[in-house]
Amino acid sequence: MTNLRAIVPGQPVSAEDTPTIPFSLEAEQQLLGALLTNNDVFDRVSQIIKPDHFYHPVHARIFEICAERIRKNALASPVTIKAFLEHDEGLKELGGAPYLARIAGAAISAYAARDYAQMIREFALRRELIQLGQDISARAATVEVGDEAEEQIKAAEQTLYKLGEAGTAERGFQSFLKAVTGAVQAANAAYQRDGKLSGISTGLIDLDAKMGGLNNSDLVILAGRPSMGKTSLATNIAFNIAKAHKTGERPDGTVGTVEGGVVGFFSLEMSAEQLAARILSEAAEVPSERIRSGNMDEAEFRRFVEAAHALQNCPLYIDDTPALPINQLAARARKLKRTHGLDVLMVDYLQLLKAASAKDSRVNEVSEITQGLKAVAKELNIPVIALSQLSRQVENRDDKRPQLSDLRESGSIEQDADIVMFVFREEYYKEREKPSDSDLDAMAKWQQVMEQCHGKAEVILGKQRHGPIGTVELSFEGQFTRFGNLAKDRQSQWD
Repeated sequence: MTNLRAIVPGQPVSAEDTPTIPFSLEAEQQLLGALLTNNDVFDRVSQIIKPDHFYHPVHARIFEICAERIRKNALASPVTIKAFLEHDEGLKELGGAPYLARIAGAAISAYAARDYAQMIREFALRRELIQLGQDISARAATVEVGDEAEEQIKAAEQTLYKLGEAGTAERGFQSFLKAVTGAVQAANAAYQRDGKLSGISTGLIDLDAKMGGLNNSDLVILAGRPSMGKTSLATNIAFNIAKAHKTGERPDGTVGTVEGGVVGFFSLEMSAEQLAARILSEAAEVPSERIRSGNMDEAEFRRFVEAAHALQNCPLYIDDTPALPINQLAARARKLKRTHGLDVLMVDYLQLLKAASAKDSRVNEVSEITQGLKAVAKELNIPVIALSQLSRQVENRDDKRPQLSDLRESGSIEQDADIVMFVFREEYYKEREKPSDSDLDAMAKWQQVMEQCHGKAEVILGKQRHGPIGTVELSFEGQFTRFGNLAKDRQSQWD
């Protein structure tokens, strides 16, 4: 850390004043000097540093003018930019136009420009942290009606998250060699893994076979009409992943999740207690309505308590904050990954999220939300599963199986998603077509259809960016709200 008093033309810079403020005027001078002598430096540092990262305001203006000219394919040099700073009082205090020539001539090496840029940015972030701490302290010391401590904590946390987000450098281009190496490593991990999956197992064999598991950076949309069981399927998958969680040494030598995963679940519709009750109903095999009413016999209650005890350390984290803006969801997901780890994120459901800012239409709002969810998946390198509603037009068709056009605000959802899958239970609709008891022929046909579809569900893959579309059949136990694998000969699946 270098703290500089002032820039005096012709004199070395010393460090005496403002010892608590982190900055380095030498680094700023070296970077600007390298930029003025070689404009190609801009491409190396433009993704790292911005004008407001500079401590000295004159340096910020010099960088801003250089950046604007370089983006227009114009030369930025001491001669070409001095006209833009001719009446700049700050530059006059530093010696005027000769100062530009002096820092250009003193630049040591263009190769070190990226290191200087990172140093300048690091100090800028530290200054913002200091200012944030001072603001928090000042606000906390001022007692005002309506300004509660909890609200201050939330405001400070949100500001800190924004600062952390601003501190994330863009990735930019990477060589094909680096990209293909990553692809080979992923394929090798899938080959070595039990089940030959490239991603995280959902615990549902046929669904895994169709999708290859849940893959990092994918946005998966799970949609369905009410009562189809989309929340149940999401909780089943979340529970399967969390209970299978194991850590160890990965193929690349790092230590982390090797099986299952840590799951974050944003439940915007149900409370955390209701979601936990669903999961316990599945684990304990106690009907969910008995859990809600407390009408359990002794054996059921014992299984319920034992399941709760066995699952108390399950790495499944639930946030039931309603009407959550997409930027806050992203910030909370980052925090969860930083503090506890995060391998899979689930959102129930997409239409209950809010855009970060007001939009002129619901379609634009949903577009911002889906883009934000996809950005979270890529940034945190995890699969994100977002539940979605379907429009009522499904009910107007003879075949109630949903399709992509049934998605509400389907344009942005279909476009941003890597996988779109629908939950469909024919049994739900057939139950409502029960004929009169007096019509024996119709009743016999209805019973035959009900026997065929009883306890079964379909997951229809309407879109899959990296694989085939199609339908997967699952079992469904309504009393436990549990999806499972249908008993079948799977040998041909692996031949």
